[in-house]
Amino acid sequence: MRIAITGASGLIGRRLLKNLAAAGHSLRVLSRHAGTNLPPGVRLSVWDSTRGEPPAESLQDVDAVVHLAGEPVAQRWTARARRAIRESRVTGTRNLVQTLAKLPKKPEVLVCASAVGYYGDRGDEILNESSSPGGDYLAQLCVDWEKEAQSAEASGIRVVRVRTGLVLDARGGALPRMLPPFRMGLGGKLGSGQHWMSWIHLEDLAALFQFALDNPVSGPMNGVAPNPMINAGFTRALAAAVHRPAIFPVPPFALRLLFGEMSQILLSSQRALPQAAERAGFRFRYPELAPALADVLKA
Repeated sequence: MRIAITGASGLIGRRLLKNLAAAGHSLRVLSRHAGTNLPPGVRLSVWDSTRGEPPAESLQDVDAVVHLAGEPVAQRWTARARRAIRESRVTGTRNLVQTLAKLPKKPEVLVCASAVGYYGDRGDEILNESSSPGGDYLAQLCVDWEKEAQSAEASGIRVVRVRTGLVLDARGGALPRMLPPFRMGLGGKLGSGQHWMSWIHLEDLAALFQFALDNPVSGPMNGVAPNPMINAGFTRALAAAVHRPAIFPVPPFALRLLFGEMSQILLSSQRALPQAAERAGFRFRYPELAPALADVLKA
């Protein structure tokens, strides 16, 4: 299969690129950086998603597109950062889909990243792919982002929108930033610790993206493990994994001082379940938190 990937230098993209290359697929990468380090045989096209449509030749005759590109959400949400986050996802996806629509031979499938932030702060409510969106900044961003991806269906392209949760990997994402205080015995729950965290092992998430390419699924899929955990439970599991106590809770006001409005990501509750993936036959290698943490921290 000929597959084009955007955002291949990110945490998910690097793992997916490695897996797809090992499976023998022909790969193309669209990146802002001409010097992006890629496996042998991978073709690179330079594209800044916010500055216009990608070059048509970069997508010529591809069978599938995986769209992962986007400005990191985990930063202080200044006005400038908000614009960059939105443009990289909403405008960038629109630019990509417009080019796909013009291709003489269109890809069969577009798999686009989204996030469980789509649901907003929902307390103990169990969330599946048919649950309504939230109303906060991040939820509306995800709604608009997914709408742009879904518009590719008008061109006859199958579209899958993967709503990712907290991705567990020791080399990237949120976990490396969480580990230092826990390893010093200074970790603790955030706020009351009663908000739900939807998480997934990086290996399972990369496999889910590949599953979406290879199987006739469409629409939203929650990219989360089947056993979400409240923050207090996640904290205990992470402390146990590094053999340290976790007795220093972080109050909400301290999170707001450190991260501003972005702290809502750390305190919002999303009890999301991967109903669509499991119904389609996807099987998780790491459905439980403790074995997932043990695996990512074994090195």
